[in-house]
Amino acid sequence: MLDKSRLKEIFESVRSGATSIEDALDFFPEEENLNFARIDHDRQKRCGFPEVIFAESKTPEQSLAIAEALVRKTGFAFLTRVPDATVKLLSTHWNEVAFNPLSRTLLIGNIPETPEKIRGKILVISAGTSDIPVAEEAAVTAQIMGCQVNCLHDAGVAGIHRLLRAREELSSASVIIVTAGMEGALPSVVAGLVAAPVIGVPTSIGYGASFKGIAALLGMLSSCANGVAVVNIDNGFGAGCLAARILKSNGDNHEHQ
Repeated sequence: MLDKSRLKEIFESVRSGATSIEDALDFFPEEENLNFARIDHDRQKRCGFPEVIFAESKTPEQSLAIAEALVRKTGFAFLTRVPDATVKLLSTHWNEVAFNPLSRTLLIGNIPETPEKIRGKILVISAGTSDIPVAEEAAVTAQIMGCQVNCLHDAGVAGIHRLLRAREELSSASVIIVTAGMEGALPSVVAGLVAAPVIGVPTSIGYGASFKGIAALLGMLSSCANGVAVVNIDNGFGAGCLAARILKSNGDNHEHQ
């Protein structure tokens, strides 16, 4: 909320002609209050992408109401960690619903077009088949945000030859997302092979001493390889967002062949 002195400055600036009415409106965030949720309709203007719904802990009716508000504004809504009951409710409400059961993501409407083509591409690597759901969440998120994404699955350190056979894919990527459970070693290996930034995503896959992803998280945070960033356990969405932001912010001034 703007205080009175700041409001006065804005109004005086508009009156003097120094600020247009359209520019002045940018100082007032557009928010829709649903009582249980306040929809941030300015998110796209500030961050380049509309608000995304984390559906896992919401009732189907809450997710529906938030999605309705977003669709009214943008014609589009994107949900992550979507329970089956929510998928069922939203599918009966809209015709254009695309649900990915592997990533548990759901898209309503059409993907918003980016103002210009985003150069470069993202490579998403899963260490094992069990890590694919988190990798898919990252891949779908980055694709929704307008990025070109390729995937390389089941390329963990236990069979390092599978990763080494993909040197061309590794070297052509602008950003690499690596999902791994167990001890979480794969991001370090990948970062030692490429110049691109690497985003590690620890997964909750593994036996007892992996502590549901904590061992992988600590391993990635302790990486001796340069240029490794780490997001939270199972946070494929966060990794996809970060990778997209990297591509959008640096423009990737050359096309990879």
